[in-house]
Amino acid sequence: MPDGDRFGGRVAVVTGAGSGLGRATAMLLASEGGNVAALDISQETAQNTVDEIAAAGGQATALRTDVSDPDSVASTMKEIVAQLGPPNTVCNVAGIGKFDHTVDVPFDDWQRIIAVNLTGSFLMCQAALPHLLENGGNIVNVASTAGLMGQPYSAAYCASKGGVVQLTRALAVEYMERGVRINAVAPGGVDTPMINQFMPPADASKRLMAKLVTPMGFVKPEQVAKVIAFLASDDGDYMTGAIVSVDGGLTV
Repeated sequence: MPDGDRFGGRVAVVTGAGSGLGRATAMLLASEGGNVAALDISQETAQNTVDEIAAAGGQATALRTDVSDPDSVASTMKEIVAQLGPPNTVCNVAGIGKFDHTVDVPFDDWQRIIAVNLTGSFLMCQAALPHLLENGGNIVNVASTAGLMGQPYSAAYCASKGGVVQLTRALAVEYMERGVRINAVAPGGVDTPMINQFMPPADASKRLMAKLVTPMGFVKPEQVAKVIAFLASDDGDYMTGAIVSVDGGLTV
């Protein structure tokens, strides 16, 4: 399995590792020598990723985690340290979203999107930082073009990802003198199962929806995972507070 050794001897935590971009990230970091803690709200899908990593000769452990729940995050971090050792890198990939007219968004949907995308990233950073400060390391958050530009029918998603952008920058400034790097990637539409959640309203404006499409089409999760791995590795050792667009020129 190994394609390189950028993460040899390192513990890498990946949320949302059961599918899509999280799975691709976990697979890549393991292929480069990382001992991966594959976190997902679904134990079954996390285990599927771990089984695939193991079959290819890599190291990984599946842990069910609800990133929006402080107790779940704290318990998981303790388990990671006990089983694998303190984390060296944390990749906050777990995310949810949907399209809807803002006036029709149920309050529960707003709360859940903010809870998973923004609060979940915060809780994971908060739980990991004491270990990263003691042992060195970095964090890579997954934001979105929706956090960098206006996007129709997705107020909650845009708000959550804009929050991730500013969370990343705030933490980068706070900890840059203490040896912990915090960066983010901002993909456009990623060709994963999650994209199926983003079905526009039946009466959506075609003109507005066209603003979200680039000639390059959806990005593959493996393409974004490569950028995450770069930021998480020593190759990106002079980068902190960066929000790296991986969007086929959508935000140019």
